[in-house]
Amino acid sequence: MSEGLFRLPRPARTEVAPGAVHVPGWLSLDRQRELVAACREWARGPVPIRRTVLPNGGVMSVRTVCVGWHWQPYRYTRTADDVNGLPVAEFPHWLGELGRAAVTAAYGGTAGAGYSPDTALINFYDGSAAMGLHQDKDERSGAPVVSLSIGESCVFRFGNTEGRGRPYTDMELVSGDLFVFGGPSRFAYHGVPKVLPGTGDPATGLAGGRLNITLRETGLAG
Repeated sequence: MSEGLFRLPRPARTEVAPGAVHVPGWLSLDRQRELVAACREWARGPVPIRRTVLPNGGVMSVRTVCVGWHWQPYRYTRTADDVNGLPVAEFPHWLGELGRAAVTAAYGGTAGAGYSPDTALINFYDGSAAMGLHQDKDERSGAPVVSLSIGESCVFRFGNTEGRGRPYTDMELVSGDLFVFGGPSRFAYHGVPKVLPGTGDPATGLAGGRLNITLRETGLAG
């Protein structure tokens, strides 16, 4: 696949790389509003949304809140020891059902039947926020990562499993889009070079910015 942003008309489903599937417009507007409302509740606590401080002292430009397990660089815990020491909000059953439906939508058949996500990382991007190329490798499970986009569009860069350099593919993720990566692409580098201000629909419940919800299996007990 050649690099560059996808442009209209948007395909119904695209396999960007083996195991990495983009499904445009998967979330209905009603479901997007429901997710925005749920994320607002989680953002209030018990562990509030915050900018994560990295071990080198840097501060991430996105704001993050977690459900089920708390992520801090580079491990999962049940309590947010780097914020306020409180347990994170429980991972709701309905969010797991949504994750199973997402994996089935991406891979077909009954692919999502055995998918059991137990954590969600919710990142909020304002107009200036970005995410550098990284791997999601703190989980002990190789199950797929489910990524849901709401609000303003972004440039999403999906790379290879060897490093941050080329080859990679840039695509535009729009509100309601689903992206699932697993199998050979589970540990591919990926990131968000920029958000595209002014592209969101206020009907989602977001006045601005981009909400990204990623569902994962941690593979951890307890």
